[in-house]
Amino acid sequence: MAAGTKNYFHELYEVCTVINSSLEPQVVLQKIAEQLTAVIKAKACSIRLLSRDGEILESGVSHGLSKGYIRKGAIEVKKSKLDVEVLGSGKPVYIADVSHDSRFQYPEAAKAEGLTSVLVAPLKVEGKVIGVVRVYTAEARNFSAEEQEFLLAVTHLAAIAIENARLHQALKSDYELLNEYNYIVFED
Repeated sequence: MAAGTKNYFHELYEVCTVINSSLEPQVVLQKIAEQLTAVIKAKACSIRLLSRDGEILESGVSHGLSKGYIRKGAIEVKKSKLDVEVLGSGKPVYIADVSHDSRFQYPEAAKAEGLTSVLVAPLKVEGKVIGVVRVYTAEARNFSAEEQEFLLAVTHLAAIAIENARLHQALKSDYELLNEYNYIVFED
């Protein structure tokens, strides 16, 4: 490993531990956002999931962002050149200064929030994109290849964890409905 290069093996282990600590989707997403913010030494992180029609990136969770910034408006995929690029390529993309890059949909809101750089990676399960993870910094930053690879590894694991949490929720709901149905049937 080159001098000055960070070893992400321990951090990846820590993120895996966090990801597997719960089957509640919101808890999993929140812990991922917190962990990524700390490991990448960023100001904030957000996780957005694609709407069913694939046109909107809906707010999932965030860490380090104000409520005002989160409510700035919908992320319409077709209007966000950055997200189109990430979702199309399946690879991480970063912008060193969002206020001077037309790919970023809300540069004024980012400036007011104190955000300068962003690194975005797709959340993919079995080849299907389900959302994106964004990591923001307050200072201009060129994200290293190692940081990009680390984020991509985490997003792959996170997407699987999100899908597992969704499946768990669906099974739990089905189980509760089945129990309710059985209770009604046997009461009569």
